[in-house]
Amino acid sequence: MTPEPSAISHRRISVLGSTGSIGVNSLDVIAHMGGPEAFDVVALTGASNIDLLAQQAQVVNAEIAVTADETRYRDLKAALAGTGIEAAAGRNALIEAAGRPADITMAAIVGMAGLEPTLAAAANGGVMALANKECLVSAGDLFIAAVREAGGSLLPVDSEHNAIFQVLDPSQKRGVERIILTASGGPFRTFTREQMEGVTAQTARRHPNWSMGLKISIDSASMFNKALEMVEARHLFDLSPDQVEVIVHPQSIVHSMVAYADGSVLAQLGPSDMRTAIGYCLAWPFRAHMPVERLDFAKLARLDFEAPDETRFPALRLARQALETGGVAGAVLNGAKEVALDAFIEGRTGFLQMAEIVEKVMDRLSPDVAAATLDDVFSADHWARGMARSLIAA
Repeated sequence: MTPEPSAISHRRISVLGSTGSIGVNSLDVIAHMGGPEAFDVVALTGASNIDLLAQQAQVVNAEIAVTADETRYRDLKAALAGTGIEAAAGRNALIEAAGRPADITMAAIVGMAGLEPTLAAAANGGVMALANKECLVSAGDLFIAAVREAGGSLLPVDSEHNAIFQVLDPSQKRGVERIILTASGGPFRTFTREQMEGVTAQTARRHPNWSMGLKISIDSASMFNKALEMVEARHLFDLSPDQVEVIVHPQSIVHSMVAYADGSVLAQLGPSDMRTAIGYCLAWPFRAHMPVERLDFAKLARLDFEAPDETRFPALRLARQALETGGVAGAVLNGAKEVALDAFIEGRTGFLQMAEIVEKVMDRLSPDVAAATLDDVFSADHWARGMARSLIAA
């Protein structure tokens, strides 16, 4: 049911990471849902794409636009001259802008750089539409506690977690046996390990179902993306490690499922279009019309499922190791993975060696290192990255 316009009128929203894929799609959804009549845009933030950031800010008449790159402040200020839109740059400006009162924050800054701004936004107590994996993978307990303390609502933007959010009935939480995250299998789903030995970054980016950036496409091809989603799911839905399951579903139509104690399995289905999950978050608790393809079940013909092969895709096994270890293990998993990924893109290590590097780093982690503070998380991330670099250089 499409909500009345007044139901979602003049919500204050900030889009952190507006020039990335999620940010661009979010602004498209905002325009479709009524633009200025439905949303008052507080802050837009980006990195080095100053032209796009300035253009976006002017289209939505944002209160402030921030680039994370301090050296580009003059460029942004010049691009916004005469518009009345405030320009700012740098880490502190990013955190300040993110902390401005907003009803909804789309948190889509990629990487650990998004952790502090997203935590600042969480203190507002509004709706947090979370697309930054590091907040939960590296600092899940801290982030969940911050959202709860502020009385906010946390809505996941990842299509898999968004699907679970839609079909997991909070009143039936005790009846949940497990959640089932679906994975497309990526471009190497049917490859042998021998075939994967020689793949390149450009080959790995050719996802069969989704159009994504280079790094996220490679993460999908190696299933490290799904590994991080396993850790995210544990925090989002307060589950034990053995309640998080992965199944390969090549068509990417079933986005994820929840299995209940009575044998029922509820699934959310939809097209491979991020605007569905984004629109769900921005309209919540209503549902708004989205300009996405409608499923034609007669044309779908079949939906296939298969168990993931953790020998060919060891990232899933490493995720379970992180879940069982707890503490800073998620931060270590993510930090080491980021370094290994960069090395693969630069041709300094192989596709299969990424997981080997991450595993060696994780095996060096003391199992009793807690993630009690943000400093603990950043220290673990720094240690993991340094250790991964030394292994690659050896």
